[in-house]
Amino acid sequence: MGTARRVVVVTGASGGIGRASAVAFGREGDAVALLARGEAGLAGAAAEVEAAGGQALAVPVDVADAEALDAAADRVERELGPIDVWVNVAFTSVFSRFDEIKPEEYKRVTEVSYLGFVYGTMSALKRMRPRNKGTIVQVGSALAYRGIPLQTAYCGAKHAIQGFNEALRCELLHEGSPIRTTMVQMPAVNTPQFSWVLSRLPRQAQPVPPIYQPEVAARGVVYAAAHPERREYWVGASTALTLIANAVMPGVLDQYLAKTGFKSQQTSDPHNPEQPANLWEPADAEKDFGTHGIFDDKSSSRSLQLEASQHHGVVAAVSGVLVAGIAATVGTVWKKASR
Repeated sequence: MGTARRVVVVTGASGGIGRASAVAFGREGDAVALLARGEAGLAGAAAEVEAAGGQALAVPVDVADAEALDAAADRVERELGPIDVWVNVAFTSVFSRFDEIKPEEYKRVTEVSYLGFVYGTMSALKRMRPRNKGTIVQVGSALAYRGIPLQTAYCGAKHAIQGFNEALRCELLHEGSPIRTTMVQMPAVNTPQFSWVLSRLPRQAQPVPPIYQPEVAARGVVYAAAHPERREYWVGASTALTLIANAVMPGVLDQYLAKTGFKSQQTSDPHNPEQPANLWEPADAEKDFGTHGIFDDKSSSRSLQLEASQHHGVVAAVSGVLVAGIAATVGTVWKKASR
């Protein structure tokens, strides 16, 4: 249990990383406000937070609606108390080639997956500034640095969040504000999004392996909320390798992903045309999909990289492994891209 009860807001809390994070905060003894659109998913998540030892408040809201989101924040403070931590997670996307995405779909992804973070941060700061305290956690992705095919809308949103958060951080530092904002860059995670995001792919969408369970991501979020002094956290060795490799050989990765990125994001199973799409309406309004996606058998429940990043005594040893891994990756990627 945590040493003191905090009031924590988590957007996108009805499934995946948001839900796992809400439960993890509940396990710390926190009061957790769960914000999302799907009422069945929210109810299931709230029950899990309560079972974990926390206090739960489910608030149905669309994060793309700035006024509704601010009203949700008012409700949280009325019913739970002053907000200590705000975690932005909510997103939607379209799995598709760029030229098959409609303008209104692209706009909607941007409004939810980027502006939803901006509006959430506005609501958090509006309440934290008068108290001169608080923490904001932006849940990002390796795709905030490295774009991949078939996810132009999502990658664009994550890149935008990265720039927005860096700029805001600089402003807070300039003011000498004790309010902190930090970002957690995630790897591929086994979330329900692959069963409910609008997809125009011929086969079932999947995260690019290696895949981690949402609880791994949640541990990174909870740690970042308690240690927001660091500007950014990376979860998963694949995230670290991707970000470092992209910094030193982005052109080679362009060629590599052009060759492999389409196949690696699809299983061998055909796409189910009856699959729900949560772009405009929540997929979990009447059905609770839970925290995990459909890739439990391919997903890891542990990240040695994450554990090392939280225990600096072993970072040097892990760094050596990462350097060796990067060297091997560079060689492999270069060979494949050159074929």
